[in-house]
Amino acid sequence: MKLYNTASRKIEDFKPLHPPEVTFYSCGPTVYDYTHLGHLRTYVNNDVLKRALTFLGYKVKHVMNITDVGHLTGDSDEGEDKMEKGAAKKGATVWELARVYTDYFISSLDEMNVIRPDVFANATQHIPEFIEMIKVLESKGFTYETEEALYFDVSKFPKYGKLSGQKLEDKIIAARKEVRVDVNKRNPADFALWFKAIGRFKNHVMRWPSAWGEGFPGWHIECSAMCMRYLGETVDIHAGAIDLIPVHHENEIAQSEAATGKQFVRYWFHNDFLLVDGQKMSKSLGNFYTIDDIKNQPIGPMALRLLFLQTHYRQIMNFTWESLSASNKAYNKLVNHVCELKQEVGENQNRHRKSVPKPTYDVGFGEEAKNYRQKFIDAISDDLQAPKAVAVLWEVVKSNLPPNEKLNLIFEIDEVFGLNLKKADFIAVEIPEEIIKLAQEREEARLAKDFKKSDELRKIIREKGYDIKDTDGGSKISKR
Repeated sequence: MKLYNTASRKIEDFKPLHPPEVTFYSCGPTVYDYTHLGHLRTYVNNDVLKRALTFLGYKVKHVMNITDVGHLTGDSDEGEDKMEKGAAKKGATVWELARVYTDYFISSLDEMNVIRPDVFANATQHIPEFIEMIKVLESKGFTYETEEALYFDVSKFPKYGKLSGQKLEDKIIAARKEVRVDVNKRNPADFALWFKAIGRFKNHVMRWPSAWGEGFPGWHIECSAMCMRYLGETVDIHAGAIDLIPVHHENEIAQSEAATGKQFVRYWFHNDFLLVDGQKMSKSLGNFYTIDDIKNQPIGPMALRLLFLQTHYRQIMNFTWESLSASNKAYNKLVNHVCELKQEVGENQNRHRKSVPKPTYDVGFGEEAKNYRQKFIDAISDDLQAPKAVAVLWEVVKSNLPPNEKLNLIFEIDEVFGLNLKKADFIAVEIPEEIIKLAQEREEARLAKDFKKSDELRKIIREKGYDIKDTDGGSKISKR
């Protein structure tokens, strides 16, 4: 397996610390609003990576955080707590808000057939771990305290900026007048480990006692502490969206390596942005879409998943309803083909047995199937080249492989793609009355052994965009 590592800015051979075990941490959502398609693209790509590693023989332990406190509207400690702001806007308590949007996030993952992590780590359930890690940083001289907060002093960590490549002197304080910044903060890049429930946060609802006064944790300390709590001081893969690199992930590295003296992450896996009609997704532009918006169309979530697979995770993806509609047609075609193969395999087995409870697909591969399988493995092993792997899938669909080999190979490929093809059932397609009459006329010619007329009618039906297949149970029509 080769993966692009953001830290080295190059594709590297993937070598986990303790093979075949792989420790994998994903930055999860801040649950102050609905999960949108941009989020889902990130988590589908994380899921494909996890599935690919499993397919290749690794054993993945996966942890994802749920941020339900501490994430401010400005990533560099400016503004309000997103949870408190969201709760005020919705007229709910922060606890109610967290529960509703956490449930929505998890249900959205389920709809997209994303395998749930081994651990969902809620920030509010790990306050003691945050406090303990902050104490370690304090004892090692990496912190300083003001009236408002306890900060990590980035000047004490010489490698600060190594992930983003941004020099410390280039970081500046945002100049907007409405942004409130602690005047006693020594350096613009210093970040809060613990906010005190005073001043701008005197009415903060979520608060806990600590050695630095009653308050709540900073956003950055949460991921480091929860990651190490479940996966150890060095993690193999840390995933997240590309916008987390310059602040959140940079700060995670600084505080984690300052605390342990060890490398925090071996491979950084970052997903690029999703645009909608060429623009950033936002509610003000009316292009903020969730899984419910997809389901309200005659389109299933798996069509969206297939669409995500057609753009490499390190490329910007542009979502349009036209592209989703095309993906839906492709997915329906794929499902119907799988169902036809299931039917054919079952019929072939029934010719040799009086009773077959269900078709079996676990068969050995011939040379042609082995070649397709290797092409697929080469694609996913090369920095997760999902678009190339999808092209291999369509080559398999169009191939003349024996039905049982083809079906088994499609199911193997889908172990990585996660398109739920083993559960596939025929997608109903409305057949025009004209085509039905032509098919009936052809069936009559076939039964009368007028094969010339039968072939002519089949050709007419194909020219009109439909296929007709003869089976023991009669002729079946499908849209081409």
